[in-house]
Amino acid sequence: MIRYAVVGAGWIAQEAFLPGIHQSGNSRVTVIVSGHRERAEALAEFHDIPHVISYDEFDAALAEDLFDAVYVALPNSMHADYTIRAAKAGKHILVEKPLADNLADAEAMVSAAKEAGVYLMTAYRLHNEPGTIAALDRIRSGTIGTPLMAQLTFSNSPGEGNHRYSAEHWGGPLQDVGVYCINAARHIFGEEPIEATAVSHRPKDDPRFSEVDASIAATLRFPSGGIAQILASFQGALAENYRVIGTSGDILLDPAFRFEVPLRMVTTKNEMADITEFPHVDHFAGMTAYFSDCIATGTPPEADGEEGLADMRVLLAIEEAARTGSAVRIDTPPRPAHPDHHTERRCALTDRRLVF
Repeated sequence: MIRYAVVGAGWIAQEAFLPGIHQSGNSRVTVIVSGHRERAEALAEFHDIPHVISYDEFDAALAEDLFDAVYVALPNSMHADYTIRAAKAGKHILVEKPLADNLADAEAMVSAAKEAGVYLMTAYRLHNEPGTIAALDRIRSGTIGTPLMAQLTFSNSPGEGNHRYSAEHWGGPLQDVGVYCINAARHIFGEEPIEATAVSHRPKDDPRFSEVDASIAATLRFPSGGIAQILASFQGALAENYRVIGTSGDILLDPAFRFEVPLRMVTTKNEMADITEFPHVDHFAGMTAYFSDCIATGTPPEADGEEGLADMRVLLAIEEAARTGSAVRIDTPPRPAHPDHHTERRCALTDRRLVF
């Protein structure tokens, strides 16, 4: 049983990670690290977690045998600090995406994990989800011929006052929901994009967007000639899907990204549509079960720190392209692996959750 410390007891930890870990079968939380003692103690009691500590006590806890790995669920600007400290203490790290808020910190995180001989995994839960794997399998098998174009959309509005509206924490729709589209596009084509162009919009009459964009549209060009169009927004109505058009058919995944609903795939070929309804599994349980399997067996995770770095390069290129109005080159080495049946995990849902 792999023991985790949850660093940051906010919404994603309460709604998804803490409930999901009970369903993993090979993981448990033994420590909550939080700046809100009363709330953390209530969560600890509810989830049978023995230890609650403050951020100031984190280094002392790292020196004790209280946990084997950390799940970092903090704002983007805080990922690097806690990841590097955990790595130096010999703890494995599962960190939310994007990996950091700048490339230098992201590279330092990867280096720290390598030097310490621990695993750093970026929390791409969809790499372990059956619908995502099935869609990628159909594309790779040639069901729709050669993939030519992908249209990927994710629009969702955080609540008022959310840190995702803050430039200090590298907030914005591109970083928060657009990263799902970027990650999916890279694995749809099975290669790394080489160029980005983009436009963005920031309304002057909406105070939510005084520091970050409301919407952004980007086009990614891939070495094989594939083109991905990405739309990400914090202003639009909820929408999350992607469509891949090939030389002999197309695949639509809708829904495609959220953990709250089951994924659904429509494959169209020769004007005939095949609909696949996927089981609604617990994404966070599956992700944690996979990472714990990697730790237990000494197997490097597929969605490692380099996977997070690959998306970071694209995020930064899109930002620059939107700012300058010019195409921006991207230089990332090919990935040695992609999500497949080896990374898939199916864990049952749970209603056991406490959310403040």
